[in-house]
Amino acid sequence: MEYTMSPAQPETQSAIAPVILYAGFWRRVLAYILDTLLAWVIFLPLGFILGFGFFGSGIRGSSSDPEMAARAAASALPGMMLLGLVEIFNIWLYFALMESSKNQGTLGKMALGLRVTDLDGNRITFGRATGRYFAKMLSAITLCIGFMMAGFTQKKQALHDMVVNTLVLRKQATVPPQVAANAYSGAQ
Repeated sequence: MEYTMSPAQPETQSAIAPVILYAGFWRRVLAYILDTLLAWVIFLPLGFILGFGFFGSGIRGSSSDPEMAARAAASALPGMMLLGLVEIFNIWLYFALMESSKNQGTLGKMALGLRVTDLDGNRITFGRATGRYFAKMLSAITLCIGFMMAGFTQKKQALHDMVVNTLVLRKQATVPPQVAANAYSGAQ
């Protein structure tokens, strides 16, 4: 018995369904850990330099006098608050600029092959990236349940992603129009 094969039929571009590869919860956690470690490497030395400048000036010679130590700590408080605001500002700029850049992600996300997109798979604007950064506060104040939602929602969206209509995808992923039309529905 002889078997013959017919030539393969070329598939058209429209017949190939785009593959959507959402970034899972643990990939996102690992990317955040990498970004946090990077922030520590950059901002911790800066904090020591600025902190000792604010804090060290009033502490000298105050170890034996509790009242003087209390005054020194109180005088350092505005500097420490300023340092905290500077760190928040720097971290916000890091996340917003990196996620709205052509790389579409922070260094941690880039290391894991992730990118932040709008619902159509396009690069997000600086304004949307800023909204995403501050919407993470909502994810945090819900006892971090907002972050954990990325492990359970169909499109792996955390609460802050839903608020600003973003997706975190693997680099090679694309978003077909029918998915982008309704990011919250169960239909794909």
